[in-house]
Amino acid sequence: MSNKSKSIAIIGAGPAGLMAAEVLSQFDYDVHVFEQKPSAARKFLMAGKTGLNVSHAEPIEQFIERYDQADWLSAWIKQWDANWIQKWMQDLGIGSYIGTSGRIFPVEMKAAPLLRAWLKRLSEQSVKFHYRHQITDLAEQTLSIKNLVTNQEYSQNFDAIILACGAVSWTKLGSDGKWQNWLASTEIEPFQASNAGVKIAWSAFMHPVFGQPLKRVEAWVDPQQKTVGDIVISHYGLESGLVYKQGRALRELVKTQQVMRLYLDLLPDQTVEQLTQKLQPSKKQSSTNVWRKAGLDQAKASLVRELVNKSFWNQPEQLAQQIKNLCIDLTSFRPIEEAISCAGGVKQDVLTERLQLKSNAHVFCCGEMLDWDAPTGGYLLTACFATGRAAGEGVHHYLSGKTN
Repeated sequence: MSNKSKSIAIIGAGPAGLMAAEVLSQFDYDVHVFEQKPSAARKFLMAGKTGLNVSHAEPIEQFIERYDQADWLSAWIKQWDANWIQKWMQDLGIGSYIGTSGRIFPVEMKAAPLLRAWLKRLSEQSVKFHYRHQITDLAEQTLSIKNLVTNQEYSQNFDAIILACGAVSWTKLGSDGKWQNWLASTEIEPFQASNAGVKIAWSAFMHPVFGQPLKRVEAWVDPQQKTVGDIVISHYGLESGLVYKQGRALRELVKTQQVMRLYLDLLPDQTVEQLTQKLQPSKKQSSTNVWRKAGLDQAKASLVRELVNKSFWNQPEQLAQQIKNLCIDLTSFRPIEEAISCAGGVKQDVLTERLQLKSNAHVFCCGEMLDWDAPTGGYLLTACFATGRAAGEGVHHYLSGKTN
């Protein structure tokens, strides 16, 4: 009997959903992708507007440790790793290259050519796309569907359903989180902002340096996990990939009701002793010039004046220690709507090892709606690709009647 007698619905035309569709299209199923927006992969396109970072070239064990659920994701990421992604892109006619930071990009940088080639191949493999179609409910194997063009509502049964609905950030691009109503609240870890800026109650003194970078600083929450890079001072606080990397540790502080506290070394290439020597007062120079020559530009000097008690300013050793261990109390993360990604989602223990819901055998989950988190730098996309493929294989295993 042909697989065409078995129908599959994939909810969400983002990277995870499209990867699931690609896997299943190989087996001649009747595959339907439902997307409430007028076109596919809008967040993917937005991410690739200035350069699509699809993955990262680094040792696989180091790569996997970037995830907070490394053990859960490990097998899938090892199977569909950065090398696999580059070959997959090449098969679509899209060349790639590795940047100096180790990030992998399409040669053309943009996401659109890759997405066009991908959608073309899926259509040629008989995957059917239903844009402007919103899923309003899910019960067992039945979807309640609303055509947003005609406002027609109807129900349709499927042999299997893959949820690739995304998390809850950037709702205007399609990930509105309404799918949470289809599952029990006990099956979902509450969402939190990830890869998001942090808020600080600045005084008016900081206004002149809003938008300026803190160049080459070291940041940490846990002294064992220090990272170096740049941070941008914004009107609301601090923003950058360096801040994002500390997000997991900051969220743990929130969970345990501790103060969100970030530490910075503003001059990581100097020792306290070297800095102390450079900060010695001079009768010929103003303190501003002394600080500047020691390495504190306008942005760093302003931050020191904002956060360090004035009594330390003319005490070189104490000031050097503050500069090397600057403590910043944060008030919160920026709103989850503005976050690049989210922590939280469908819990591991409510899914089988094939990403099948234990409470509903017809339903599989993948992508950012799962309870995992990672920093930016290609890690988010890699896990969406990998879990999408894993869910697709899980559905094929289920519909084939296999028992192991």
